[in-house]
Amino acid sequence: MSSDDIWPPRDVWVGRWLLVICALVLAMILVGGATRLTDSGLSITEWDLTKGLTPPLTETRWTEEFALYQRTVEFQEQNSEMTLAEFRHIYWWEWGHRFLGKVLGVVFLLPALFFFFTGRLRGRFRVMLALFALGALQGAIGWWMVTSGLFSRLDVSPVRLAIHLTMALIILALGLWVALGAFAWPREKVRLGVARWAPFALMALIFVQVLLGALLAGSDGGKAYADWPWIGGEWIPASAFMLEPFWANFTEDHATQHLLHRTTGYAVALAALCFGLAGLIRGQGAARWAAGAVAGLALLQAGLGILTVVAASPLSLSLLHQLGAAVLWVAALVWARMGWR
Repeated sequence: MSSDDIWPPRDVWVGRWLLVICALVLAMILVGGATRLTDSGLSITEWDLTKGLTPPLTETRWTEEFALYQRTVEFQEQNSEMTLAEFRHIYWWEWGHRFLGKVLGVVFLLPALFFFFTGRLRGRFRVMLALFALGALQGAIGWWMVTSGLFSRLDVSPVRLAIHLTMALIILALGLWVALGAFAWPREKVRLGVARWAPFALMALIFVQVLLGALLAGSDGGKAYADWPWIGGEWIPASAFMLEPFWANFTEDHATQHLLHRTTGYAVALAALCFGLAGLIRGQGAARWAAGAVAGLALLQAGLGILTVVAASPLSLSLLHQLGAAVLWVAALVWARMGWR
């Protein structure tokens, strides 16, 4: 095994390209969140790559798309009074999410081919294949998620939604990790001030927290309990974990979902604060400030989560909360990367 297989050569252009990919993935996460929170995800009922390249440009196309949507359970049981103008509003969110995914695919594939044929993916070819495969799989998961809500239920499956969101986090993490490696970053010697596993343990907690949040949002449970620190006036709601079968509590019972999501949120904030303080005190170089940033972002995210709960999860705060989770995930990965080089 050559040294390039372990530490691929520095290439700032590959790094910049991958940072653009990461920015697009982050945009996909936000637009996808808005699509879910505005109940727009089922407005496009077909997977047609050619037709999906452009939005409806004529009244005939709009009428055709609306007719397809009218066949869904969501329209028939929830939005039967919807007008064509209202349909256009939700359609734009879903179309924008899918179009952004197509843009992401092109922005990844074309430069990847250029870098490959010019020999600039040396040491990174396998991970680029992995990123491409994950991106393709993510598209399939997205359609798998949409199909779960077209004709058998009002909304998409919370489980499939959670898989779709967490897959985006995995793609974002892998892309950013390789991008930082392409910059040979960090260039200077740093010291984490904590064990090398600590940032990864924090990332695992964040991952679980996002997964639980997706299950909560996917079942429309964000507005169920608009009080804090209690949940429906109780510290531990009596109705939690009462459904049968047991797994249904995670996908259908809002009390259980709030209890788990909030408790894991506290754990994330506490772990980030402890690790962050240790990193600030014992760390060296940029890793010291990264530790402080992670701790600060985790506390800010916890506060934002509380504000979102007591405000009954309005769209603006919910999206900001989702952005905060993604930013915290990125910050924790950057900190973890410092201890790996």
